[in-house]
Amino acid sequence: QVQLVESGGGLVQAGGSLRLSCAASGRTFSRYAMAWFRQAPGKECELVAAITSGGNTYYADSVKGRFTISRDNAKNTVYLQMNSLKPGDAAVYYCAATSKLGLSIKSASYDYWGQGTQVTVSS
Repeated sequence: QVQLVESGGGLVQAGGSLRLSCAASGRTFSRYAMAWFRQAPGKECELVAAITSGGNTYYADSVKGRFTISRDNAKNTVYLQMNSLKPGDAAVYYCAATSKLGLSIKSASYDYWGQGTQVTVSS
């Protein structure tokens, strides 16, 4: 069982930056692939970025070059550094974990989810 707790959301002006953190419980964090999803009102949940246990990463085209996912296994934490934020990035951001090997880009592949953190971007 893994529990995930996100933090770091908030209100930022367009062009600004935020760093989201996701703290995980459990002693096997390093074995899990982690991801950040987001969901805006009226829209489907979409994958933003993912990172495997080995450190391979994936980014949605809409955030490439602006967002960076990273993990610190010693701290059981995954991060999402978000730069050059746009109003279109506004959403509830969710941290997710899966024990499946490799890179999973579908939400159904993820077994554990955090409660979400709101990101609001003003224009």
